[in-house]
Amino acid sequence: MRIYLYYVGKPRDTSANQMAEEYIRRSSRYGRCEMREIRPGRFDPWDKHPSAAKILLDPAGKSMESGGFAKLIGGAERDARDLVFLVGGADGLPEDWRTRGGMLLSLTPLTLPHELARVVLAEQIYRAFTTLRGHPYPR
Repeated sequence: MRIYLYYVGKPRDTSANQMAEEYIRRSSRYGRCEMREIRPGRFDPWDKHPSAAKILLDPAGKSMESGGFAKLIGGAERDARDLVFLVGGADGLPEDWRTRGGMLLSLTPLTLPHELARVVLAEQIYRAFTTLRGHPYPR
């Protein structure tokens, strides 16, 4: 299983970028994880990762507690299925991506800058891995 965290928009806040990168680095101890910037007009996650489960961050999406998120990660591990997380930029994600399928996930009902959303998502990925392995981090 691999986890891909793709985001739209230039990373401008160096502190937030470092935090997100640190959580992805930590998560890589437990599984293959990577994070990178994409441009929707030049990148199609459905073509690039046809068999992966797509999870689109959207304020109208399903809210989930950390335990449920860990079950999502654990299920993907059990099924050996890649996960693709998509974080929109200032204007969100392209509308046609929302209709192509995949889970809509809301990190919070609050509006977050995309850089902060990446930090929260990257931390939750790390938290899920450590929860599944019985590591003391989630306490």
